[in-house]
Amino acid sequence: MERGYVLHSRHFRDSSVIVNLLVDGVGRVDAVARLGSAKNSIRSILQPFQPLIFQLHGKTDLKNLKQVEAASPAVPLCGDCLYSGLYLNELLIRSLTVQHSAESLFYEYHRTLIAMATEFEQSQLRYFEHALLKELGTMPSLDFDPSDAPITPSGFYRLDQDHGFTPVITTEFNRHKFFTGEMLVALNQRALSVEHFHEAKKLMRLLLAPVLGDKPLHSRSLFVKRTKG
Repeated sequence: MERGYVLHSRHFRDSSVIVNLLVDGVGRVDAVARLGSAKNSIRSILQPFQPLIFQLHGKTDLKNLKQVEAASPAVPLCGDCLYSGLYLNELLIRSLTVQHSAESLFYEYHRTLIAMATEFEQSQLRYFEHALLKELGTMPSLDFDPSDAPITPSGFYRLDQDHGFTPVITTEFNRHKFFTGEMLVALNQRALSVEHFHEAKKLMRLLLAPVLGDKPLHSRSLFVKRTKG
């Protein structure tokens, strides 16, 4: 039996759905699931944030999902946590393909959901984004600059997408153009504080842009509408 989460589902045909899954030890898997009769339908558990156990069959990229059961109660997300969870799901669907093995991301995803359900902080999203970018091989080193010198909390750095974080000399007038070593070290150590949130979010937007492309994330627009409403 496998275990995983549904990231997204959509109607297929004949009371079936295509589900995008994040599977422990595997990564993203796309599969077809038959919902079953009204009395025995599994529709209610094929929902985001519901831990599942199941079997996967088939030799093509589109598997068949069988013997689906709830592994435990759904992770309770509401308000900002719900929108943030939907953001994580969309981020995974947009950045991972079924050909990309992402064995370690299930644990990071599960840990992030549990943390958000307990007490939500922006830092949880930044840590997950960091883990995703490392899995994709596009996260620059947070330990060393391009000359192999350690990144220090007292330094300032310019992001070079191809080479990493290059140290720079700053003045009071141009510091906003660069990233502080303090934030980079804190991100690397999973120790971001409130004063780092804006800077860390700016960094992750820059790093994710080449991965996500020009199409806006639907979950971001939902969050903007919520905050304006």
